[in-house]
Order: sequence, then C-alpha cells, then structure tokens
Amino acid sequence: MNIIQVDHADRQQVQEFLALPFRIYRDIPQWVPPLQTDERLRLDPKRYPFYKHSNAAFFLARQNARTMGRLAVLDPFRYNEHNNEQTAFFYMFECENDRDTTSELFAAGFDWARSRGLTKMLGPKGFTALDGLGLLVKGFEHRPAFGLPYNPPYYPELIEALGFEKANDILSGYMSADTRFPERIHKLSARIQERRGLTIARFRTRRELRAGLGGLKALYNGALAGAEGGTPITDEEVKALANQVLWFADPKLIKIVMKDNRPVGFLLAYPDISAALQKTKGRLFPFGWLTMLRELRTTDWININGAGMVEEYRGLGGTAILYSEIFKSVTENPRYHHAEVVQIGLENDKMQRELQNFGIDFYKMHRIYQCSL
Repeated sequence: MNIIQVDHADRQQVQEFLALPFRIYRDIPQWVPPLQTDERLRLDPKRYPFYKHSNAAFFLARQNARTMGRLAVLDPFRYNEHNNEQTAFFYMFECENDRDTTSELFAAGFDWARSRGLTKMLGPKGFTALDGLGLLVKGFEHRPAFGLPYNPPYYPELIEALGFEKANDILSGYMSADTRFPERIHKLSARIQERRGLTIARFRTRRELRAGLGGLKALYNGALAGAEGGTPITDEEVKALANQVLWFADPKLIKIVMKDNRPVGFLLAYPDISAALQKTKGRLFPFGWLTMLRELRTTDWININGAGMVEEYRGLGGTAILYSEIFKSVTENPRYHHAEVVQIGLENDKMQRELQNFGIDFYKMHRIYQCSL
C-alpha cells in the first residue's frame, strides 16, 4: 500500500482523487455525483475561500496501480476559534471495502492533524455551511438530496474499526404537498409576526435574491450565537455560497424574516437537481447545464436545507414562523409535490418531535463520528 499526499499542482493526482467515487458507486443507482466544478475547486488553495483562514490535506491510497481510497483532512481555524477546540475534520472519504486501506489512509490523516497541534478528529464534516454532514447509516434505498452524503453500508464499519465513536446523529425527513399541516401553526405565525413587528421578505427574481442575501453573513453568524458546533462565515464565503445557491435557486423558495430593515431569520430551500446530476455525471460542460436547467424547471422535489433565527427571537414564536414557512414552501407552488427537510440534529429533539407530529417521516439518518488523536 502506498499513501500519497495530493499535490494540488499535479493535475493527474487531482483527477485521480476526483475520479475514485465514480468507480466505487458505479453499480449503486441511488448515488448522486457531486457537481464536478465545485469538487475541483475544493482542491484549489488559490481560489477556494476556505484556504484564506484554514488548511486541508488530501490523501490517496494506491495498491499497485489501483486507487483504493481517498481522504481529506481539514484544519478548520474558524471552527476551532469559535468553539475553543483543536479539532480536525475528515471529509471526502471514499474507499473500497478494505480495512487495511482505511487504516493506512487515516494514519496519514492523523499524523498530519497531530503535526498541526490538533487533538481530536470529527467527521465527515466539510468546508462550508452547505456541505452535507455525516455518514449515511439509515435510508440507503433512497436517492440523496442534492449535496447530501451517500455511501455504501460498509463505510460505518470501516470507520468504527479505527476507534471512531458516534458524536451525533442527524435526521432528514420526507413530507408531501398532501401532508396535513395544523392551521393553528399558520395562525400562530401570523400573530407572532404582528406582535413582534416581523415580516417575511420574498423574492421574485435572482437579482432581488442576490440583493436580499447581502445580510447573510450577519444573519447566519447571529443564528450561531450561543450555539456549539458551528463555524462563523466570512465575506468571501458568503459571496461563494450566494453564487452557489443562486444558479440553481427558485427565488420564491428562499425567505428572510425581517425586523424593520434587519434580517433576523432565514429559510433556505431550493429545487432538487439530483436526477440531473445523475444523468450528467456531475458535469456542467459542454451540455450538462442544459439538462440541469431542464431539471430546475420540471423537478417536483424541493430540499429545505437550513432554517434559523437570531438568538433574541428564539423561543418567542420564531420556530412557529419557520414551520409555517416550511410548509408554505411545499404547497404554494402546485408544481412541487415532495420535499426533504434535511439534516436536523437529534440533539434538537423538540424540533424533531414537532415536525414528526406535523407528518414528516424521518427516513434517513447520517452519523458524525469522533475520536481522540
């Protein structure tokens, strides 16, 4: 077994790293390829905003001439600063069902993390707020929502054999446009908005949406206040996230809760383009963008991929507003019939129970693992 650290300037090594999942998943119809332009950008320290404040290393495992596995290990400075930790993330793990390969891959990752003074490893956890979390441990029969991890059932066994233990489980739930949502929640939302002087900012065009996302940094970081495990975002990361969201967004699905002219809450939802990514193998060019555009106009699925309120509005009816807007997003446009509410942590058991009572079926589970270094 030969473990190498990827040289970002070596196109062949970068391509080898990016190509491995297509072999691992070639016989798994549920898998959705990532958007290849985004994946390649992660390995470009000169262009990717993450590297302005943090660092990462990418490893390949080869046996003879065969690529057996890959691994990214992140040194996330802003996460550690915010949470007062010395934690490394692992991400982009892919491997054949071989414990020796996994062991040697992670041994290289552990050594790199220790050399940077890090004392714990957590993952899978990625570079940005939009990166999906964890290894799939339930729901292998379902296609993943765009951006969410999918993996063969043997991955958790490989990780646990290294001494990793469960840090957290995260649920994703299905709802349909036919789900009966309590009218009292809509009425409560309206009363809270009137009483607190709140309004819901709606967008008709991408131009309006881009302007409305201008306060995303303060809003997102404000929603993190008092919460553990998050990572504050920078201006450059906001711009990159906005660009990523804007190209596949339906502006009407993204909503900002406003207090006067200040954003105090948000709901991110967008059309699911997983089927198009499967057809194009994650490529936009030369003609993949046409397939993507067609899917954006015809898909009847949406993903609800983030909701939050700044600290002063939590517990004051803010969740009722978010619940109401989640269900309105699914039912207001007759084109949409299905939705996935993605990645709600089990530690947020109140939200999970409430959504379950509203008819959401939590049919997928991802697990985040941790170990000491």
